[in-house]
Amino acid sequence: MHKKRIVITGMGVVSCFGMDLEEFYKNLLEGKSGVGPITEFDISEFPTRFGASVKNFNPEKYLEKKQARRVDPCIAYAMAAGKNALEQSGIDLDSLDKTRAGILIGSGMGGMKVFSDGVESVVKKNYRRVSPFFVPFILTNMPGGLLAIDLGFQGPNYSISTACATSNFAIVSAANHIQNGHADVMIAGGVEASMNPMCFAGFGSLKALSRNNDNCEKASKPWDKERDGFVMGEGAGAIVLESLDHALARGANILAEYKGGSMSCDAHHMTEPKADGSGVARCIQDALKDADLTPKEINYVNAHATSTPVGDLCEIRALKSVFGDHLKDMKVASTKSIIGHALGAAGALELIGTIMAFAKDKIHPTINVVNPEEELEGIDIVRDKAQDFVIENAISNSFGFGGHNSVVIVSKYKP
Repeated sequence: MHKKRIVITGMGVVSCFGMDLEEFYKNLLEGKSGVGPITEFDISEFPTRFGASVKNFNPEKYLEKKQARRVDPCIAYAMAAGKNALEQSGIDLDSLDKTRAGILIGSGMGGMKVFSDGVESVVKKNYRRVSPFFVPFILTNMPGGLLAIDLGFQGPNYSISTACATSNFAIVSAANHIQNGHADVMIAGGVEASMNPMCFAGFGSLKALSRNNDNCEKASKPWDKERDGFVMGEGAGAIVLESLDHALARGANILAEYKGGSMSCDAHHMTEPKADGSGVARCIQDALKDADLTPKEINYVNAHATSTPVGDLCEIRALKSVFGDHLKDMKVASTKSIIGHALGAAGALELIGTIMAFAKDKIHPTINVVNPEEELEGIDIVRDKAQDFVIENAISNSFGFGGHNSVVIVSKYKP
């Protein structure tokens, strides 16, 4: 069967570095940490007191004033990223067949601020004080649902929630809808608004977060022997996927080509991946098969690399298994070292950073790797400063609690 070519024509971010794509990537290239003390709530008694927060975000730019005051931040972030991606794509909504335009924006946890506030109202006040919007605004499908209502998109629309693999699952699924003829255009990505007490309490109890409160900008250090957990991030990332025919027909500016992707499950442990990396390796191999590429045609990996003791080396073992000696000719980097781990939004933000690297022919560094693990030998980790490098084909990895693995492959667009 003839396989449709699918391209990326728009991108939007909400991040610790703001919402401007150029500013976002400029900070990544400079290796400027987006991590700082938490100021959103009183965190003085928590074991971890820092994160990579979204700052100075005004939801009224993207939502009606009353709605902007009510919605959970995760909804507002998704609306902003989605609308900005659509704007960059240059799609004319008046001429677009909206029955063939869909949205897949996922979230690992959904509206956690509204959830936390609602529980507090029940416990401290009375059940009658819970907002009538409580249920809609905690649902993971509502960011994409409200965006579709706003835009009039009537194609496939649902959320995927696979923890930290969410964004990639959404992007691969969205591409499959185009491939299978269900849509011409899809907005896809992920969102998380995690700067609230429940998120820090939960991950803190799990002992998953770094506790390097005295030097928080250095806390996210993937592959370093002294790493002690990930740094909480948040935000949203959205991309516009189109069939190549649809993009060419309207004269679109094409940013990159989506080549393929895969989704799998380790079926191993609730929070830990298979230590030998075999589950991750199989997912990468499946993505290469979907993209009709060989391992030697890949020359960049945006790694999941969260700065956790088990996960970081699992991924390294998988890369060695799939790419072997070719790793010496590839570049590998971790965006999370700079912007923390944005959970359900991580994959989309990292894929957007990868696509920006196509345009700049520059790869951002992995910061804070001072004392690397011995298993990194033979792998060219981009460290300390950005490197000039022409990426031809790149993979972006995301893995999540529950054993969820996801890989997206993108390439420089060639007519």
